[in-house]
Amino acid sequence: VNDLIARGYKDELTLHEECVVCHGSSTSLHPDDFVIDEFHRFEGDSNPSDESIVYAIRSEKHGIKGILVNAFGPDAATLNQAMVKKLSIQR
Repeated sequence: VNDLIARGYKDELTLHEECVVCHGSSTSLHPDDFVIDEFHRFEGDSNPSDESIVYAIRSEKHGIKGILVNAFGPDAATLNQAMVKKLSIQR
């Protein structure tokens, strides 16, 4: 996260069922409004099911460049189909 902040991803983002919300500007970013530049998955040291994912997200349309942290796996947020598709990153 510190590396992403140093590279300009400074907006705090929160995941909602149909969008990502930027706290600083109260802007709702729907799936067509943003791009995922990179992501990183992490597992807890003591519990492999304690997983999270960090997204580096930008929206040129809204001038937003920020970080979204979410649970990964069974604890992930409930999302609509468009958000599931957008956040489903394959490597």
